[in-house]
Amino acid sequence: MGQDTFRHQGLRRQLVLQLREKGINNELVIESIGKIPRHLFMDNAFLEFAYQDKAFPIACGQTISQPYTVAYQTQLLDPKKGEKVLEIGTGSGYQTAVLAETGAKVFSIERHKPLHENTRKLLDSLNYVSVKTFYGDGFKGLPAFAPFDKIIVTCGAEIIPMNLVEQLKPGGMMIIPVGPLAVQTMTIVLKKPNGETEVIEMDKFRFVPMLSDKAK
Repeated sequence: MGQDTFRHQGLRRQLVLQLREKGINNELVIESIGKIPRHLFMDNAFLEFAYQDKAFPIACGQTISQPYTVAYQTQLLDPKKGEKVLEIGTGSGYQTAVLAETGAKVFSIERHKPLHENTRKLLDSLNYVSVKTFYGDGFKGLPAFAPFDKIIVTCGAEIIPMNLVEQLKPGGMMIIPVGPLAVQTMTIVLKKPNGETEVIEMDKFRFVPMLSDKAK
C-alpha cells in the first residue's frame, strides 16, 4: 500500500482545476476525484504521470481511463447517495472508487480474474469495503441484484446491450460508450416509467472493447 503525500495531493488539486476548465462542474464528482489517490490505482512504471489527464495501460491489456473521461461519465450519470449503481468493467477500480465516494451503492463486474482479484484487494485496503465486486460477464449484468437505479459501462459496446437495459429500474439511466472499435459515442439510455427507452448521443471517446464471457 503506497502513501498519499502532500505532493500527490497538490498534483490532484491541479488536476481538479484542469477538469473544471474542461467543463466538469458537478461538485460531488469534483470532490470525489479530489479525494482519490489515483497513483495507487496505476502500475509503478507510470506513477510520475498519475495526475496528468491521460489514460494509461494496466494489467490484462486494459487501461485506466483519462480522469476527464471518468469525470465526464460520472457527471452524466449524476449518482446520488444511496442509489444502486452497476458498473461494467471494474478495471483498475478508479472509476469504482469515484462512484463509491459519491455515496452510491456500487456493484461492479470484471471479466479478467487477475484484475478482479487485485482490484478487490486494493479497494479493501482503501476502505471501499461497501463496494461489491464480481468476476463475470458484463453483458449479463447482475440479474440477482437488479434492478439498478443507474448503470455505467466503462468499455465500448458495438450495440446497447438489452440485458442491461432490462436490469434498470423504470426511470433509471445507463451511460455507455457505443460504436465500432476505433471511436465510440458516449450515450445516455433513459428507461422511462413505462419501460420504453430514450437514447441521447453525446461526445466521442475511445474505450477498450466490451467483450462477452469471462476472460480465460
